[in-house]
Amino acid sequence: MIINVDLKHTDYNIYIERGVLKKAGELINLNRKVLIVTDEGVPEIYAQCIKEQCKEGYIATVKQGEESKSIEVFEELLLKMLSLGFTRKDCVVAVGGGVCGDLAGFVAASFMRGVSFYNVPTTVLSQVDSSIGGKVAVNLGKIKNIVGAFYQPQAVIIDPETLATLPSRQISAGLAEAVKMAVNFDRELFEKIEKSENPMDIIDEIIAGSLLIKKRVVEEDEKESGLRKVLNFGHTVGHAIESVANGELYHGECVALGLLAVCENGTLERVKKVLSSLNLPTTFKAEKEALLSAASHDKKAGEASISVIICEEIGTFKIKEETLSELSQRMEQFYL
Repeated sequence: MIINVDLKHTDYNIYIERGVLKKAGELINLNRKVLIVTDEGVPEIYAQCIKEQCKEGYIATVKQGEESKSIEVFEELLLKMLSLGFTRKDCVVAVGGGVCGDLAGFVAASFMRGVSFYNVPTTVLSQVDSSIGGKVAVNLGKIKNIVGAFYQPQAVIIDPETLATLPSRQISAGLAEAVKMAVNFDRELFEKIEKSENPMDIIDEIIAGSLLIKKRVVEEDEKESGLRKVLNFGHTVGHAIESVANGELYHGECVALGLLAVCENGTLERVKKVLSSLNLPTTFKAEKEALLSAASHDKKAGEASISVIICEEIGTFKIKEETLSELSQRMEQFYL
């Protein structure tokens, strides 16, 4: 399957096919110097598979986890490209999950003011969400994604077979992002997940359905000035939880918890039941002051209010400006 993302100044293809990793060189230009950014949690065979198709490929393996999305690692990768004589004609390929994509994409956006970037996501979360849309970034201090850019990939290659090596917990965390999008945009996709005894049996449909949602949103609002804010559904509270969880929870698990604060009426119980069926957490406790402080630093916060996405009926959304006090009331279930 090929999905084309058509933006104002560029367009690119998303290739979704089992086994497509082995023919990446037929779909993207690897006939040059290529920096392949991966992490220690990704099976080496995936990055090696890309390297074997490159004219001159170099694998840079960073530590697994959010700590690699730092200014220090960002600088290390830029220095590596500089020392290897990379030019504007060369490229960067991310092979891994969201951390690799965010980091490698920001490196590509920054080196010589921008070189070609390709994304090869190998986790559920990155395949259904973060691999497209062009949001690339690193963290600063304890604030996620606060330094970055909008920089679109030239292509995205998705091979669902790479998910076979993922631990079940990572699969569940990734599916939280698919649930997030379905809740706001696609009632039928939500019901498919809701009725499925094993979502991995329909994972190709979930990936394609999620990407079609994100494609539509990104095409309408590339730089998050309007509709794209809806993709932050659950993230205001989720990021706050992630900030205080000290690495104990995956990003997708934090998003799942965040959804519970912004689903209203009959949607809350349905969403909670689906999250439980996916083995995602539905309870979390932390100090009130710590959560509120993290939420107030969220990049969606204005001077006096925070944009919060609300769901009152599956397949719909509302954007609401709330004060920190109002947001605090939504978060009460997570307070110690």
